[in-house]
Amino acid sequence: MQNVFNGFKDFVLRGNAIDLAVGVVIGAAFTQVVTAIVDGLINPLVAAIFGKQDLSKVWTFEVNEAIFSFGLVLDALFKFLCVAAALYFVIVLPMNHLAARRKKGEEAAPAAPAEDVLVLQEIRDLLAAQNARGAGPAGPATGTGPFGGPTDGPGGP
Repeated sequence: MQNVFNGFKDFVLRGNAIDLAVGVVIGAAFTQVVTAIVDGLINPLVAAIFGKQDLSKVWTFEVNEAIFSFGLVLDALFKFLCVAAALYFVIVLPMNHLAARRKKGEEAAPAAPAEDVLVLQEIRDLLAAQNARGAGPAGPATGTGPFGGPTDGPGGP
């Protein structure tokens, strides 16, 4: 049971989940700003041009008691474009510019070798150090090899 709670804690505290939560909250707050801009600036402009209260009332007609509203689609599309433009110019563009500046100032760090490569390098260094200690000024001493036969050192066969 403890393992489940640790997994949940890791999931909640992971950067992606927190970033997503912040994005949702900021998005909700930003929607209120866009709605205020549309209701306070755009809709009065539409009313002045088209004589209707907002875009949702523009180009509306009825056929057999079914109401068709091109303005409603235009209103939703316009709000979407306002949100997308604001997000791009206020958040995405500055963040891309900042990321490019950071990348320009930094060089890519060399990739660290894998753990098994590090272990092999350590073994190689230990064997080299051991061979260096066993070899005198004239080279390794003559003796028997690992299977009891003579070695190929000086004075060998």
